[in-house]
Order: sequence, then structure tokens, then C-alpha cells
Amino acid sequence: MTDALTRMELVLHLRRRGITDVRVLNAFERVPREMFVSADFADNAYGDTALPIACGQTISQPFIVAYMTEKLGPDSSRAVLEIGTGSGYQTAILAHVFREVFTLEYHEPLLRAAEARFKALGLTNITALLGDGWQGWPDGGECERIIVTAAAPEVPAPLFAQLAEGGRMIIPLESEDGQFLTEVFKEGGKARHTRLLPVQFVPLLRASPSST
Repeated sequence: MTDALTRMELVLHLRRRGITDVRVLNAFERVPREMFVSADFADNAYGDTALPIACGQTISQPFIVAYMTEKLGPDSSRAVLEIGTGSGYQTAILAHVFREVFTLEYHEPLLRAAEARFKALGLTNITALLGDGWQGWPDGGECERIIVTAAAPEVPAPLFAQLAEGGRMIIPLESEDGQFLTEVFKEGGKARHTRLLPVQFVPLLRASPSST
């Protein structure tokens, strides 16, 4: 009961910060964030802050997770491609607002732990693979929604190629004046960028040429 109340308090906090999509807010009420953080940080599971996880990665602060999800345009008829499974928290939120989630993770220990969490939560609409996010989903198919949870100096070309015409990508991009969460639309085969918020994400990792 305490955890449920804490999740409700988080939902109220997100509403105060401007998150208005009911589907997103309902997802936050349903997903127990304490399952996705280490025991050392369990007391801070519902604080609006990023927390460290294994492999030198982080679980994003709830507001950023909610904001990115809302900006994607939740749609239960669409699939979404996520680059950077991490703890799986963002993935679990996506699973409640999209028809299907395809997620790629660079670190195998993170992927296996996330898969165990998805199974425990009964989330059956997630397909998770180990892979290089720079290269996108292995089958090369197009997707109308893509979310990237690590920062890149530019939109990876193979990933943009997988964004369907008229599709939308949310990605943290690095620039001379810092990282900015960026909304990327594909129109006429070209990218249209809109800066959203200053953020701080870990770098998007990629396989070195010698390991491919």
C-alpha cells in the first residue's frame, strides 16, 4: 500500500511539472520504480532524480522519462523502438502506452536483469535484444516512433534510416552548449530538429570497428 501511495504522489508531482497525458500518468501509477533501482537506492526510488545502476549507467529521473514518453505521442496502435534498455524502467512505461516495444541494450547484464523484471511484471509486449544502438534494430525495418536514452553527437544515420516517413524520434543530442533533448521528425526523407530541454545523459555506446 505504501508503494502504491508513493507512486500516486509521483504522479501528482509529474502533473505539477506539466505532464498532462493521462495514458502516461496512468503508466507511472502502474509501474513500481523500486523494482528498477538497486537496494542501495531503494529509499530514493520515487524521488525525481536520476540514480546509478550497473555498468556505469543510470536510470533517468521520472520527469524526463514522462516527458520523453509524452513527446513521442503515446498510441496503443503503434510500435516503438527504444535504444538503451538500461534498467528497463522507461521500457516498462512505454509498454503501457504503445502496442509493442522493441528495445536494444549494449550491456548484457543490464539486458538480462531488465528481462527478468518484465517477466515479473507480466509485460508480454516487449522484445529485448543485445545490440549496438547506433545500428538500429537488426532486421532493418522501419518504425514510426524511436526513443534514444543516451546522448549522441548526431542522429545515427542507420537509426534515422529506420525512422518511417512522418515518424518521430526523441533523442538527447550533444552540442557546443551542452546536451539537449531533441525532437526529430522525418519529412521528405530529411530530418527536422526541435530542441526541447537541456539534459544530462550518459553517452550512446557503439561497437568499435574491430569488434564488428
